[in-house]
Amino acid sequence: MTLDQILAGVRLKAALPAELGRRQVTGLDYDSRRVEAGFLFFAFAGARADGRKFAQAAIASGAIGVVSELPSPEGFQGTWIQVEHGRQALALASRNFYGHPDERLSLTGVTGTNGKTTTTFLIDAVLRAAGKTTAMVGTIEYRLAGEVRTAVNTTPESLDLYRIFHELEQAGGTHASMEVSSHALALGRVYGMTFHTAVFTNFTRDHLDFHQTMDNYFAAKRLLFAPEGAPPPRWSVINADDPRGQDLNPSGGEVLRYGFGESADLRAAELKTTFEGLHFTVQYRGVKVQLASPLMGKINAYNILAACGAALSYGFDWNTIATGIAECKRVPGRFDTVNAGQPFVVAVDYAHTDDAIRNVIAVARELHPRRVITLFGCGGDRDRTKRPLMGMAAAESSDFVVLTSDNPRSEDPIAIMNDALVGLRRFDTLHLAEPDRGKAIRAALEQAEPGDVVLLCGKGHEPYQILKDRVIHFDDREVARAVLQELGYEG
Repeated sequence: MTLDQILAGVRLKAALPAELGRRQVTGLDYDSRRVEAGFLFFAFAGARADGRKFAQAAIASGAIGVVSELPSPEGFQGTWIQVEHGRQALALASRNFYGHPDERLSLTGVTGTNGKTTTTFLIDAVLRAAGKTTAMVGTIEYRLAGEVRTAVNTTPESLDLYRIFHELEQAGGTHASMEVSSHALALGRVYGMTFHTAVFTNFTRDHLDFHQTMDNYFAAKRLLFAPEGAPPPRWSVINADDPRGQDLNPSGGEVLRYGFGESADLRAAELKTTFEGLHFTVQYRGVKVQLASPLMGKINAYNILAACGAALSYGFDWNTIATGIAECKRVPGRFDTVNAGQPFVVAVDYAHTDDAIRNVIAVARELHPRRVITLFGCGGDRDRTKRPLMGMAAAESSDFVVLTSDNPRSEDPIAIMNDALVGLRRFDTLHLAEPDRGKAIRAALEQAEPGDVVLLCGKGHEPYQILKDRVIHFDDREVARAVLQELGYEG
């Protein structure tokens, strides 16, 4: 494929010379270490490193040129192609290089503050129940035709996405489901991508360290439904009970709104939640169906409704949908229970915003426990303003709170905890503060008595903790199981 063909649609700062445009391109990359002869290298100005520093190395490895929205560095020798927007250029170039697989595959994108991961797992389960060969991209892991791969980002770079789509097509696959983060939308990682179905779960405070304002954050989410550089999704599946869901007016296609309220097209009722899971009815276009799921809590009923909406957009029948929902047994790190035979519930959850903490405590309350004990921490180098709000959320609905460290990164863990204490102390809830997360988990479990629910919030599926000078292995589920065994519970 020629350079002209690769860069079709890309906004260039200057036209390519005819001879350059006819050069053959054998591959694309944004990592100079993977560049081979004939490749086109994309240099981004990242938060940690300027990709232009590696441009000369890419040329030395055989790259025919470097694409960047920034001017070439001093002393650079080689072909420099300056574009209006670097990541949009990579997205369009990747789409061209792989022959527009998004137009042949059925893509579902899920966005929202909370519930993206669970909803994507549920959609993939329904698709597989329908006999489809699928790909799934999200926070916990990537799946490709049954193969599980390590997740790098919630939404990877566009080039990585198109590689996955290409491999899926080669494997005979037809459907891909993916979490679409606000970062990915704002940065242009899915720019120009054609989605069959877009799903909106909810909208609450998060990521203001990146977006600065809630309006900017919502504007990023809106891009999935009113995209730049691509047609609108054929279907938009929107939470009708979320106030900001009402503000989403997709620029085209069918709209299906779900929820418990009267305004929902796909409506849930008669919800029953137990330790065994959920049971409820759904109504859609005059049809009433019973659904059952091993997932717990009303928040997961919303996630199931979102997955049902996506499935209906593909024309699946209710038997297939019900089967897929029932077969999604658990989502790692999402109210993920640890059972060592103890007479109380221990659940690990990724909740790392004030709204997510309220939601997971609500799930626990629906089980009618004796007490709810909530452990949480706040991430370092992230939005400081949400820390007291998280403290308030934990304190207002829990019977006992353990405040600890999450991923402190470059910040002092004690300073982070002090920010959260400002909100926590607005309530009279009994609490303790312990910066060592392992010791904090032990303290929470030692507090528990028969009939209690212990929530270990913040890290969920993560098997690591990011400290100032290193990353260590740390998995809340492993630590909790080990402590329970030390306390005499044998499973």
